[in-house]
Amino acid sequence: MTDTEAAAQPTRGDHYVQSLERGLAVIRAFSAERPEMTLSDAARATGLTRAAARRFLLTLTDLGYVRSDGRLFALTPRVLELGYAYLSAAGLPEVAQPHLQALAAEVRESSSVSVLDGDSVVYVARAATSRIMRVAISVGTRFPACFTSMGRVLLASRPREELDAYLERVELPALTRHTLTDPAELRAELDRIRDQGWAIIDQELEEGLRSVAAPIRNREGRVVAAANVSAPADRTTLRGLRTDLLPPLLATVARIEADLEIATRIGGSQGA
Repeated sequence: MTDTEAAAQPTRGDHYVQSLERGLAVIRAFSAERPEMTLSDAARATGLTRAAARRFLLTLTDLGYVRSDGRLFALTPRVLELGYAYLSAAGLPEVAQPHLQALAAEVRESSSVSVLDGDSVVYVARAATSRIMRVAISVGTRFPACFTSMGRVLLASRPREELDAYLERVELPALTRHTLTDPAELRAELDRIRDQGWAIIDQELEEGLRSVAAPIRNREGRVVAAANVSAPADRTTLRGLRTDLLPPLLATVARIEADLEIATRIGGSQGA
């Protein structure tokens, strides 16, 4: 590791267990693009030596989180337990899912809920009507927050100093000819979203895809998630997003927030 790389590393406390970090890095190296990896693939993707990657993969295999045919390694369904523990504790997916299903049935378009994780949005609930993206979306799917309607809603809710730091480091490649690539323009758009309370993305993440999103707030008024409706551009105009999809989305968000408050009260009374 160079002096520059060492300086870039965050300061770790005495409690820090680096082997746990490396084991999680091996799990995260698997993706839709890399559902299977050789030992060399895993070492290259994580920056580990082949010997270290081998130890982590074989340990994960012993624990049932990874399977292998002797050459290729892949995750097993057991890895879902790691995410399910969070989803079950959070309560949001269970509360939101029936409302998303009702919304999707009403507007006949797909609807989702996501949370902000670092600089990405992570889908935690979804009701799909049809596949309109080249990339399949499911619970656990991640996208850069800056290119999604839910991500922009969540970014717009961040404290000013956090948003300033984000805009200084974010990269804005042109994913499509519509993608917003100027940080100053992104800042202006986030300011507009903060003021109006919702966001629209017009084919910035993928050609032919439009979406509208609104924030989900907890009982203290803090934005904890976002919900959206996505639709193909050849079926929905920008005006249609505002007039036909935004009102039922906002109504759905209000119902989710009401149920979240009830769930919080029940949880609080049970824990008292």
